[in-house]
Amino acid sequence: MNRRTFLVTALAGTGALALGVNLYSPSYVGVNKHLNSEHQLLFSLLVPVFLDGALPQTESLRVAAQNRTIDAIVATMALLPTDARDELEQLLTLLESRLGLLLLTGSMTPLLLRTPNELIEMLEKWRSSYLDMMVTAYQGLRELVVASYYACPEHWGRLNYEKPILFS
Repeated sequence: MNRRTFLVTALAGTGALALGVNLYSPSYVGVNKHLNSEHQLLFSLLVPVFLDGALPQTESLRVAAQNRTIDAIVATMALLPTDARDELEQLLTLLESRLGLLLLTGSMTPLLLRTPNELIEMLEKWRSSYLDMMVTAYQGLRELVVASYYACPEHWGRLNYEKPILFS
């Protein structure tokens, strides 16, 4: 076997393996299709990371705030211009596929199986990346999560903000 044949065979084998892993979806990873269709499961992982320190300390209040924020994110995404929504959908779809994760993060480990510290490390790499695309992805996700959290009036109290009274 010459060197060229070896390299082509190794490249083809690696590509086939990556494609197979990307297409393989074990049954135990299956989640609620409704949550998957609106990327709510992905945002349930990202919201606590982006809102670290802003969420309430009490577990039940924290879960309620996370769920309310995810609902606000879904509502916000529906209002985005078509181009922005399409780009965001592409990013979220890449984050939900293993091949996309490999391209974006250098690891095929699903985000569900990563610890919060690993997610923070991934997002910090994006934030300080030399590629503008990665920085834009980080900023887009962060702004979407933070803006959706503070768009909910029940979270304004943490900012010491009161709704203006029009008629007193």
